[in-house]
Amino acid sequence: MSLQIPLFERARVLVVGDVMLDRYWSGQTSRISPEAPVPVVHVKANEERPGGAANVALNVASLGGQAVLLGYVGNDEAGRSLANTLQARGVQTHFVVLDTAPTITKLRVLSRHQQLIRLDFEEGFAGQDHAPLFSQFKALLAAADVVVLSDYRKGTLERARELIALAQAVGKPVVVDPKAQDFATYQGATVITPNLAEFREAVGEWVDEADLVQRGQALLARCELGNLLLTRSEQGMTLLRHEFAPYNLPTRAREVFDVTGAGDTVVAVLAAGMAAGLPLEQAMGLANLAAGIVVGKVGTATVSVPELHKALQQHHAQVKGVVSEAQLLAAVQEARIHGERIVMTNGCFDILHIGHVTYLEEARKLGDRLIVAVNTDESVRALKGPTRPVNTMANRMRMLAALACVDWVVDFSEYTPERLICAVKPDLLVKGGDNDPQKIPGNRCVWDNGGDVVVLSFVDGVSTTSTIARIQAMEKEA
Repeated sequence: MSLQIPLFERARVLVVGDVMLDRYWSGQTSRISPEAPVPVVHVKANEERPGGAANVALNVASLGGQAVLLGYVGNDEAGRSLANTLQARGVQTHFVVLDTAPTITKLRVLSRHQQLIRLDFEEGFAGQDHAPLFSQFKALLAAADVVVLSDYRKGTLERARELIALAQAVGKPVVVDPKAQDFATYQGATVITPNLAEFREAVGEWVDEADLVQRGQALLARCELGNLLLTRSEQGMTLLRHEFAPYNLPTRAREVFDVTGAGDTVVAVLAAGMAAGLPLEQAMGLANLAAGIVVGKVGTATVSVPELHKALQQHHAQVKGVVSEAQLLAAVQEARIHGERIVMTNGCFDILHIGHVTYLEEARKLGDRLIVAVNTDESVRALKGPTRPVNTMANRMRMLAALACVDWVVDFSEYTPERLICAVKPDLLVKGGDNDPQKIPGNRCVWDNGGDVVVLSFVDGVSTTSTIARIQAMEKEA
């Protein structure tokens, strides 16, 4: 199914974790300090934004979802400021106020949209009596569709496994943004969303992609986790599940200004999507789309539904028709960002007839995008003999591209399209006639990537060969 934006208004997300206040001082830099080799920033503006688990909740609220936030703050000005900011933007705050520790605050100094230094004010919440937090968690759990645990290793979630068990007991999915090195801390979580550094801490270094997948699958089993969504910066995202092939999405970012808080946006959109009823792969696609938007902003930021709609519209306006292989691979990557199902077929398509059209329309109905790979003139002659093709490759491709059911048409010069199929890795490889899926070129690449191979029937009595034969017979009679 093509990626859709759900009604986030019905999504109820309970966020629990390390709450922070992010402060930004910004101004121009034109000289170096005479006291030390550091730039002097003439501060002209200051801004406060919710950070950590608070940023996750704010991202949910920015989508229109019902966000409830539970965490620790100090009995101080920063904690009160954070509560006021969140409540003004639609987040329901349930803070446990402490006299023994300050609100975690991070001060960033920026100039020309670049961060020069960060100053942290914190003591953390490890060793607290968590009974008041657990009491509120139990009271808030019943109204939630999805629970998010946002762990920044500040102590709020040092008993995360118990919180997950409570949610499991009442059937609530739990999404975890982890920081603990031992992921057994999050035993029983529905989805865990580590970045590459966090994943490396948990499983060690890997040698290649196959080793990464194997280590991830072992981690799922060892820690009794439902799904592992690995965020991989410029390499996009990878979803690992029990007994399923990896599901990969390429990065959506066009220009990166600041990755601060991008993980918060990913987990928020993922959880809100799940709470709104999206399947996990669809929610992942939206989260990937949102991450590509938020890294183009400075500092901890949120993503709105209009921004998601705009990104989807830009995707739907992408190139179609006759494409080069490089253009095709880029377009397929873009389609996968949006969770679209890719169908691929191939052939000579020398004289386009009703059998071809019917077959291609049926193939298109099996997915969201249809690729047609076309033999070059030289490869057609090698297959069909010196009198073929009747129509040149350019004409054959142009005719196919004019069909409403066809998204992309690309040529291949090899005897079979196996290399091209292995490069594209479609979700579904389709052929017609009496083909055996076990003998179709490229089948193994598709199966290894978690896809399928399907054979559709042609319209009886219609073929290019029979059409040519009838034309020749008529010419003889004339």
